[in-house]
Amino acid sequence: MILKLFEFLTVIFDQRRLISELAKREVINQYIGSFLGIVWTFIQPAVMIFVFWFVFSIGFKSQPLHDVPFVVWLTAGMAPWFVFSDIVTGSAGIVVSNAHLIKKTIFHSQILPVVRLLSSYVTHCFFILVLLILVIFQHMPFSIYNLQIFYYLFCISILALGIAWTVSALHPFIRDIVPLVGIVIQVGFWATPIFWNIGMMPAKVQTILKINPMFYIVQGYRESFFDFKPFWDHPWLTIYFWVVALSIFAIGATVFMKLKPQFADVL
Repeated sequence: MILKLFEFLTVIFDQRRLISELAKREVINQYIGSFLGIVWTFIQPAVMIFVFWFVFSIGFKSQPLHDVPFVVWLTAGMAPWFVFSDIVTGSAGIVVSNAHLIKKTIFHSQILPVVRLLSSYVTHCFFILVLLILVIFQHMPFSIYNLQIFYYLFCISILALGIAWTVSALHPFIRDIVPLVGIVIQVGFWATPIFWNIGMMPAKVQTILKINPMFYIVQGYRESFFDFKPFWDHPWLTIYFWVVALSIFAIGATVFMKLKPQFADVL
């Protein structure tokens, strides 16, 4: 099984140029024919953040958290969640939507969620750009710890890719997967401390909420930009996250390998 998993992952490395081209094409196709083109990738997160800022800061009078303006605190939490959800939801139906490639050509279908992962990075880059603009606008300091977002982005990639392989492989057989994934993502969004501070919950509830691996990542983004804490400052939480993330990654790859030979029969 370990050898098969190694071969499964080796294909992704061997197909890296094709993956890059497909990801580039996917980004271009999203905005083909539009006047502003890829600029929409910047406008969409900017407008979304503005709306949430207006509702919560102006409407609900949300106060700064840990001396961090609420809009900046919120953006740092939204950035990792939205790239994670974009990868997972975008991958759920990706095998079915590319049935023409899988049925008619020799095609390594396990690269499709990886293509989605790379294309989602583009939107995430613009999200981070908005966050940096807000940090500058609020006269907040920068730190070498800001670079930890690359580590946490890698965390997102491993976790999301494992889930993406699982749901994309199941979708040809269970067509309810796509709406189900959408519902789970919505529930996960509100169960993750993005709009609210986990410190407001009782200690026992906090322990339960920290089981969610996305807590580690969302908290990590905020600590990288505001608290300037290294990721190894939470050794047990880090160990827990990687045990869960690597397990999901291995399970996702295994499920995809098992179901891949049957794709052409059900598509």
